[in-house]
Amino acid sequence: MAVEARIRELGSRHQSLELAIQEELRRPATDDLKLKELKRQKLRLKEEMEALRGHLH
Repeated sequence: MAVEARIRELGSRHQSLELAIQEELRRPATDDLKLKELKRQKLRLKEEMEALRGHLH
């Protein structure tokens, strides 16, 4: 199903953003603006995944 494939794709991107956030947090001089944007993107993906899951049920 196309919706399930899209959810998997978004999940993969969500995980990649989590790794990028963790990497940024490990830096001695964390870029707060970059961190904020990464978290915003991650939240958007999560919201989109939840909306798609809602359409499946």
